[in-house]
Amino acid sequence: MNFISSSIQPKELLEPALWFMFQKDMIIVRVSGSSAEIPQLYDSDPMCTGVVRKQYLGMLDNVHCFAAEIELMDPPGPCMSPMSLRALFGKVSDDLFRVALRASQIMYWDRTHQFCGRCGGPVRRSDTERAKVCTVCGLTNYPRISPAVIVAVIKEGQILLGHSERFKKGLYSVLAGFVEPGETFEECIRREIKEEVGIDVKNIRYFASQPWPFPDSLMVGFIAEYAGGEICVDGEELDDAGWFTPEALPEIPGRISISRSLIDWFVDKYSEVGRPFQ
Repeated sequence: MNFISSSIQPKELLEPALWFMFQKDMIIVRVSGSSAEIPQLYDSDPMCTGVVRKQYLGMLDNVHCFAAEIELMDPPGPCMSPMSLRALFGKVSDDLFRVALRASQIMYWDRTHQFCGRCGGPVRRSDTERAKVCTVCGLTNYPRISPAVIVAVIKEGQILLGHSERFKKGLYSVLAGFVEPGETFEECIRREIKEEVGIDVKNIRYFASQPWPFPDSLMVGFIAEYAGGEICVDGEELDDAGWFTPEALPEIPGRISISRSLIDWFVDKYSEVGRPFQ
């Protein structure tokens, strides 16, 4: 993806731009069969002139990109339909989908940070960076990112998966949790796994990361090895957990998520019974 991030809108736009428009948590797209299209519009288009708020995102393959929020209307525009970000996955290119995730997170920050967290004064947009500056006390605030860890724990060719009451019946996933102030990722993993299922882990190593704008997380994936203990679910975050082989997995998350990437990695690496942790 050739995406150049910027918060500074060009003074004059003569060509149409990609508009990632939202009505609350739904993105507005043109739908055609099993595919969707991000609208490419001129500034003068009625949908663009009637936005509640907007943020310039930068350029994707030399095309300007905006995130915007529009008032609830039915229909939102000619041939336009609202769609959840999860439903959008697979209906546009991966490059467009990643910009849509970015746009959603920035719109959430813009919508929920209208006043200063220190003095309560109104804020204005910074002229030089993606930030908001209090008009009273001058405090600068940047888009919030909430780091979370997600980990595949491996034991003798099996993966640890858990079920939460938040999941639909029968769906299991790898374990995750938010990083607390002062914690390293590794400390967070040990704490979360111990709290949720009562076991210890070792040999923690980085896997990959994924922005997760539901609403403002950054999921940082890891692989770890079982180090001891018996599974004892906490009954709060999880109501069930167990060890699963590649050949006997329960229902797992869709391919949109890094949790699925971790499980797919496990299946690829441990489809041979008894293969050691490596």
